[in-house]
Amino acid sequence: MTNRTPDPARFPARFTWGVATSSYQIEGAPFEDGKGPSIWDTFSHTPGKTVGGDTGDVACDHYHRLDEDLDLIQSLGVNAYRFSISWPRVLPQGRGPVNQAGLDFYSRLVDGLLVRGITPWVTLYHWDLPQTLEDEGGWTVRSTAEAFGTYAAVVAAALGDRVRHFITLNEPWCSAYLGYGTGVHAPGHTDLKASYAATHHLMVGHGLAMQAIRAHAPGAQAGITLNLYHAYPATDSAADHGAARRLDGFQNRWYLDPAYGRGYPQDMVELLGDLSPHAQGLVHPGDTELMGAPTDFLGINMYSRAVAQDAPGEGFLHARQIQPEGSEYTGFGWEVAPDSLTDLLVRLQQDYAPHAMYITENGSTYPDTVGPDGTVHDAERTRYLTEHLAATQEALARGAKVSGYFAWSLMDNFEWAEGYDKRFGIVHVDFSTQARTLKQSGRTYREFLARTRDTVGA
Repeated sequence: MTNRTPDPARFPARFTWGVATSSYQIEGAPFEDGKGPSIWDTFSHTPGKTVGGDTGDVACDHYHRLDEDLDLIQSLGVNAYRFSISWPRVLPQGRGPVNQAGLDFYSRLVDGLLVRGITPWVTLYHWDLPQTLEDEGGWTVRSTAEAFGTYAAVVAAALGDRVRHFITLNEPWCSAYLGYGTGVHAPGHTDLKASYAATHHLMVGHGLAMQAIRAHAPGAQAGITLNLYHAYPATDSAADHGAARRLDGFQNRWYLDPAYGRGYPQDMVELLGDLSPHAQGLVHPGDTELMGAPTDFLGINMYSRAVAQDAPGEGFLHARQIQPEGSEYTGFGWEVAPDSLTDLLVRLQQDYAPHAMYITENGSTYPDTVGPDGTVHDAERTRYLTEHLAATQEALARGAKVSGYFAWSLMDNFEWAEGYDKRFGIVHVDFSTQARTLKQSGRTYREFLARTRDTVGA
């Protein structure tokens, strides 16, 4: 059990402290200034796909409130801000003519951060694929990966003179499995074979984007962000240990191994059988090297852990995740398990030896209300935040090369299929008025960051 109180003095002096968002979740303005439609514009407007029929048409209206939101970020005392670029805002058709107005918005965003002393961290893809590319097959076809490489080159050439940190993909597992396998995310397909075609083309796209960044922003650091969890067996039985290994392969190793030049894990290739990219004939000569292009860092999105139980015949993994009794759960039903963050970071260091690791998302959703005094007392989220900061600190003490932490999320936003029903922000947003209110968790984070500066200054 980690010490639940983080000590600012035990973090490195040059640690990156930030908050994170994504384009479709906050920007709004879906068709302004030449932007083309994305798969999330289409999906959210399809009846029955999101809670309450919610869409990202307005979201946090960030597109029109840029300066206000930049001031808000600055007020927190962070030294970095991770945001994503909307591919169809820059290339409305996914390829072809550049929409200069879209690029200009992100250029203003970058400049606004820099003038406030905040380092921009750019994510190139956070799920809003141009609809025109989806109409051609989306991530199930290789041409989308090639288009992504071209898009990455456009952005790196335009912003690489000022942006020194690029993330190629955010959570390809979600794009592939939730988007093409289970259909709960855009584009809403339910075809496991297609989902594994998508996994391969996402990873090929990552490799092509790395090449583009190296060519057009040679001074920048670049990497990929994966959503990872530490998988534990429900019991000490060999069967449950095997189930945990399969869940780890499904969620973690399927993306980590190719990203680190190892190709796909053989045990999972055999388990997938006809579903695998190999069986589908999608793995081209040189793909292993392309997907394994050297990266400067690994981004890690972590929210919970997995507890695995052997379940013969259940799905293709023959395993199920269970919810241990007596644990605390967030509003999403995710177990609060900060010690698993420590275990995950230490395991990644030992197994993959990344040059650096950044926790690019970590957060929790709980129902929040603004109290009569105008404040949001989100004690559960505050505790989640501080306990995971303490877990990060423990991982550092155990040798993990963690270089930064980004809280998810800066503010309440459009939470994908959950619409506006789930709130992750450390800033509350009243979606009827767009008023922003710093929550108790946001104040706690701000105060913690002030203490880290005081420690460095001493």
